[in-house]
Amino acid sequence: MSPYPHLLEPVTLGDLTLRNRVVMGSMHTGLEDRPWDLPKLTAYFAERARGGVGLMITGGYSPTKRGWLKPFAAEMTTRLQAMRHRDLTETVHAEGGAIALQVLHAGRYAYHPFSVSASSKKSPITPFRPSALSTKGVDATATAFARSVALARKAGYDAVEIMGSEGYLINQFLAARTNDRTDEWGGTASKRMRFAVEIVRRSRELVPEGFPIIYRISLLDLVEDGQTWDEVVELAHLLEDAGVTVLNTGIGWHEARVPTIITQVPPGAWRSLTARLKAEVSVPVCASNRINSPEMAEDIVATGGADLVSMARPLLADPDFVNKAAADRADEINTCIACNQACLDQVFANQHATCLVNPRACRETSLVLLPLPTSIRGRADAKDVRRVETPRVAVVGAGPAGLAAAVSAAERGFAVTLFEKADAIGGQFRLAMAVPGKEDFAETLRYYGRRLEVLGVDVRLGLEAGLADLALYDDVIVATGVEPRMPDLDGIDHPCVASYADVLSGRVVPGRRVAVVGAGGIGVDVSHFLVHDPADGFDDWMAHWGVGDPAVHPGGLTEPKPRTPMREVTLLQRKSTPIGIGLGKTSGWAHRAVLKQSGVRLVTGVTYDRIDDEGLHVRVDGEPTTYAVDTVVICAGQESVRGLYDGLVGTGIQGQSAARWLIGGADVAAELDAKRAIEQGTRVAAGL
Repeated sequence: MSPYPHLLEPVTLGDLTLRNRVVMGSMHTGLEDRPWDLPKLTAYFAERARGGVGLMITGGYSPTKRGWLKPFAAEMTTRLQAMRHRDLTETVHAEGGAIALQVLHAGRYAYHPFSVSASSKKSPITPFRPSALSTKGVDATATAFARSVALARKAGYDAVEIMGSEGYLINQFLAARTNDRTDEWGGTASKRMRFAVEIVRRSRELVPEGFPIIYRISLLDLVEDGQTWDEVVELAHLLEDAGVTVLNTGIGWHEARVPTIITQVPPGAWRSLTARLKAEVSVPVCASNRINSPEMAEDIVATGGADLVSMARPLLADPDFVNKAAADRADEINTCIACNQACLDQVFANQHATCLVNPRACRETSLVLLPLPTSIRGRADAKDVRRVETPRVAVVGAGPAGLAAAVSAAERGFAVTLFEKADAIGGQFRLAMAVPGKEDFAETLRYYGRRLEVLGVDVRLGLEAGLADLALYDDVIVATGVEPRMPDLDGIDHPCVASYADVLSGRVVPGRRVAVVGAGGIGVDVSHFLVHDPADGFDDWMAHWGVGDPAVHPGGLTEPKPRTPMREVTLLQRKSTPIGIGLGKTSGWAHRAVLKQSGVRLVTGVTYDRIDDEGLHVRVDGEPTTYAVDTVVICAGQESVRGLYDGLVGTGIQGQSAARWLIGGADVAAELDAKRAIEQGTRVAAGL
């Protein structure tokens, strides 16, 4: 019997039957934008089709040049472009998968000076002011959407998704916030809906009745002057009448002040809204946003909350997500931790997306873990006369870098021994998962622990490897990590001083008043940890961010509920730049908002003098100041732990010709960077 019977049950959408109800939602990777990257995009989707997903949806392709996300970005406007996609769609079909093309017009979210929108109102997240489309221009754009839909079918796509949420052009027409028109495309809620409905109606006219048209509908705009719930429901009914096959759900505009998918958003936060829409319509509905486990996806379908479940980043993190779930191996799934560091942050930095926990994502053709040839794997011949010994690899340190190296080397067929002086794997990740909202980081350690077990890696915990322990290995990978840097400061040994590792590990419980020295990513995380009320639950999270019932509050926004911080925290940094400016583009703003909501005092331009019984003595812009605190937490960076590596290089081991690799924090002890560490560990293992 299937462990997830409802999720893995086939479903028919028009003339298309899917093998299960898992949808890999649209996510722009950057591979869509240049024709020469199509082979890489093909390999990316092919791997996920082999992994068992029911339906995949591409990143957004514009129906017009003015709808580009950025200059020369992905578009579907000509027959030649459609024919270029035939290899992609045929490859996906050969792997047993189905794929839809998403048609997306950026509107005022475009990063180019030729952008257009419902009105000329500038977006707060892009530098260019759009031109307002003329009445004829709106009509022509609706027709252009339909033409792109027809071209997608010619390209071999099994379905299309029309992007009507997240604050892109269609959403800009729907909301009074961005549509101040007085012609037939605006002025009333019904007229604002006309653009979306015409796009679907004209698209349906150009493709057969059984060809699935998915519409991504914004359930909750989370911006001022957004749609009401009644308007969302009315639009859904109009779209049904116009010929939509499926309603996929979207939450929040990109400019919303409420986070919707990052790690601090509770898993399944928006599922109740999807269930609410499903009760209103007759076409299938797809749930989305912050769903990252087969258990939750199964529960959503089993309880009637949705007909399908969209998981974009979880399929980036593990292309075999569905196959593992179907084989009752969910404990082997590499779970998405919603960090955004390697996917959305890189896309917004004009780089190709990948994944922090799976650096092979979008690099399927370049970062390949080739199996060892059978000629050098451990084996015996038919008469058991001669044995060939499998190359042995020692990995020292079980933080993110060491875990990635050990697992990747073992997957290739090496005999791997993993040494870790602590009594558990994880390194700095064990500290990160203690931060409120980063609990999913524990899933990464669960995944690695299970992979080590399945692959038969010899894991030696509580053992600090020495030179003698490594003498018999063919390769040695040193991933000994970092230790907190303690600055040369008078009073640094005072009893009130603790390192961030002491605090996050629970070895030290800070007092009521705390000064945090160092305001990088760790300092921000520690400050969040210090002010967080463990009693806060899901309803508190929604209240703190001001998320209300869209039937009562247009756009779903209401007055945020003040936070009650557990401690008085002062966060200090030497630089005069704003605190948190270096955090991730798509998540840093939310972390900074939590500090503000929690009353954390932010102090820049600090020179540290001393610590004594009176507290922390500093100068701020040259003026002496004393912070009377109970605890001073030091978040002043890290230092590489590389004594073992230096010993290997300096002393050498007689008779050993090991290639000695240095990775992770032991290599570079800058601000903790799990993305770099896991990728480096994977690449080193791939190169053995």
